[in-house]
Amino acid sequence: READHRAWTPVSYTVTRQNATVQGLIEGKAYFFRIAAENLIGMGPFTETTKEIVIRDPITVPDRPEDLEVKAVTKNSVTLTWNPPKYNGGSDITMYVLESRLIGKDKFHKVTKEKMLDRKYTVEGLKEGDTYEYRVSACNIVGQGKPSFCTKPITCKDEIAPPTLDLDFRDKLIVRVGEAFSLTGRYSGKPAPKVTWLKDDIVVKEDDRIKIKTTPTTLCLGILKSVREDTGKYCVTVENSTGSRKGFCQVNVVDRPSPPVGPVIFDEVYKDHMVVSWKPPLDDGGSEITNYIIEKKDTHKDLWMPVTSATVKTTCKVPKLLEGREYQIRIYAENLYGISDPLISDEMKAKDRFRVPDAPEQPIIKDVTKDSAVVVWNKPYDGGKPITNYIVEKKETMATRWVRVTKDPIFPSTKFKVPDLLEGCEYEFRVSAENEIGVGDPSPPSKPIFARDPITKPSPPVNPEAVDKTKNSVDLSWQPPRHDGNGKIIGYLIEYQKVGDEEWKKANLTPDSCPETKYKVTGLTEGLTYKFRVKAVNAAGESDPAHVHDPVEVKDRLEPPELILDANMAREQHVKAGDTLRLSAVIKGVPFPKVTWKKEDHEVSPKADIEVTGVGSKLEIRNTVHEDGGIYSLTVENPAGSKTVSVKVVVLDKPGPPRNLKVSDVRSDSCYLTWMEPEDDGGSVITNYVVERKDVASAQWVAISSSSKKRSHMAKYLMEGTQYQFRVAAENQFGRGPYVETLKPIKAIDPLHPPGPPKNLHHVDVDKTEVSLVWNRPDRDGGAEITGYLVEYQEDGADEWTKFQTVPMLDCVVTGL
Repeated sequence: READHRAWTPVSYTVTRQNATVQGLIEGKAYFFRIAAENLIGMGPFTETTKEIVIRDPITVPDRPEDLEVKAVTKNSVTLTWNPPKYNGGSDITMYVLESRLIGKDKFHKVTKEKMLDRKYTVEGLKEGDTYEYRVSACNIVGQGKPSFCTKPITCKDEIAPPTLDLDFRDKLIVRVGEAFSLTGRYSGKPAPKVTWLKDDIVVKEDDRIKIKTTPTTLCLGILKSVREDTGKYCVTVENSTGSRKGFCQVNVVDRPSPPVGPVIFDEVYKDHMVVSWKPPLDDGGSEITNYIIEKKDTHKDLWMPVTSATVKTTCKVPKLLEGREYQIRIYAENLYGISDPLISDEMKAKDRFRVPDAPEQPIIKDVTKDSAVVVWNKPYDGGKPITNYIVEKKETMATRWVRVTKDPIFPSTKFKVPDLLEGCEYEFRVSAENEIGVGDPSPPSKPIFARDPITKPSPPVNPEAVDKTKNSVDLSWQPPRHDGNGKIIGYLIEYQKVGDEEWKKANLTPDSCPETKYKVTGLTEGLTYKFRVKAVNAAGESDPAHVHDPVEVKDRLEPPELILDANMAREQHVKAGDTLRLSAVIKGVPFPKVTWKKEDHEVSPKADIEVTGVGSKLEIRNTVHEDGGIYSLTVENPAGSKTVSVKVVVLDKPGPPRNLKVSDVRSDSCYLTWMEPEDDGGSVITNYVVERKDVASAQWVAISSSSKKRSHMAKYLMEGTQYQFRVAAENQFGRGPYVETLKPIKAIDPLHPPGPPKNLHHVDVDKTEVSLVWNRPDRDGGAEITGYLVEYQEDGADEWTKFQTVPMLDCVVTGL
């Protein structure tokens, strides 16, 4: 019942235990309780609590504090913080107790002597290098609660942390001239870092405009009323003993550009326009020049007129000028941030500075032919502008109209070959020069010339010689002169002189009686010796004489044979199979020699065509084959003697078959082929060999090598037990020769060898007339199954072994001993 009520309220009628929980009570009220026992007979008397009980939670000591953390460590102090316990035990916390234990000791010692309610404490007076662990307990009215969990062991030493840097600015910053800007950020580090500001690698110093402010955690560089010189790469360095951090910012202080650089140059001046140029500003204001503004002003007026305001070039054409007026030009540079002050030119009058070139001097005419002439002149004054072309004109002397000789430009040469003249006509020529202003006056006309080839005396005839003679005549022959003097050769004059005389006699009186390059001089005296000479004649006269090299004795002659070999009779003549072989030579001799062709001292093949003329002989074989090669000889013979020449003819063909093809080292999957080079390489170097194989059961040959230069080949990848044939052919640049085949097939099996010796031979039993032997199989069977073991014995001291018998197994009993 409630203490201030008299009525009892039942709580439970079915409690059989010796305790009960009363629910539904009101906190803060006072209650009395009573309890009675009951059995089958009935309920006994009640027992009542002696005093009232006030309903409230029980008070206990607090729980352990939470989140004990080390906030700072130095060589002689440690700073700790913690949070209150989750439950204060039902009563307010009255104080905290902080304890420490030196690592290596067993007991914790109280750190705080005074009463402490703060949840942060710095333990001071510690010894550098010592290591402690800490715990904290909470106290309430009941008493001291459980201690918190211990910290990790903490060693007393100065705390080190590398610098950190957090910047508020980006890599690039653009600022207008006159504006302020600042570079700010935050930093940290232990020990406290040093902060340094650099601009273009030079330390920034404070002045009226530049302010640097640094706190333990923030940094700032501020610049008031920025100028162009503040442009640069700024760097802030935060550094302590553990390292450094850097931050960069490219600051560009921009402004309108400075004026263009003068003076203004007048590149071209004309009566109605000018071309001016200038140099870009020294300072573009930190931004690319986007435009130049050009204006002009007549010096008699105060008004500036626009020329253009849209050009980035440093040159400009100023149009629409009045001839004779003086003008000034002014030029502004412009960028994104404004227009510069102007650059103003000197005064310049609008008038033509330049004129057309002067007239050249009278031209000279050279190298006249029947249809052309070369005109040569000197360069005149160019009128102030470079000459770009010369104009050459012609006219017939009696005509009045001048005609250009070509429409193509003539420059820079000061001579020109005029084509297409009419033979026999008389011409004059003149020249004009041209520049970009125009065409100048023409030169005075040249002296007149006739279009015709100049005729001079011809050069002497070439190589006169006596080609035949009798007892009263000599036959002469020569070749035409190298130069006919631009006139037709009318004929030749032949003269002779008896050796010892001084007078030359004419064999013919007029040149037209000898128009050919040969002549028979007759009426000579047998036995005498004569000299001969020949002159060529054209309309301009006679050439110098050409003399026959040696004096000639007049008599019937007998000359031994002479052979003049053609190029195809060189020491060695190569011809491709199927082509035509031609051998030829010029033959001389009086009387004309007998001609004989032979090959290797035998008659030449009937397929050879042999032709003999009065001056030489030719042998020709069509569709040559390799057998046509050999030593060919040409013999010429007359009563005065004989002469023989020979030439080696090589008919280039495919090579012959390789020789002596052998197969060795046969295995189950390979064999080794060797051969010798062909007896005949076809006249050309063997470039490679082609190796092929064939399963005897197949009709198809398979190539296994086609590029080897060696005379051997390892044929791999054979199938064990299969029979193979092999063949080899040689190749040169003219093709592949015939194959040579193996004489008989080979079978791809490993070779057989005798087996190795049996192992571990020993006796297992001995009787007076017999011995029981056993042994193990040999290490190698030689490539075939072992069929038996031959057992021999030898009497001690004897030389000979006696065969006992061959047994199939690994044991034997030797009897009869």
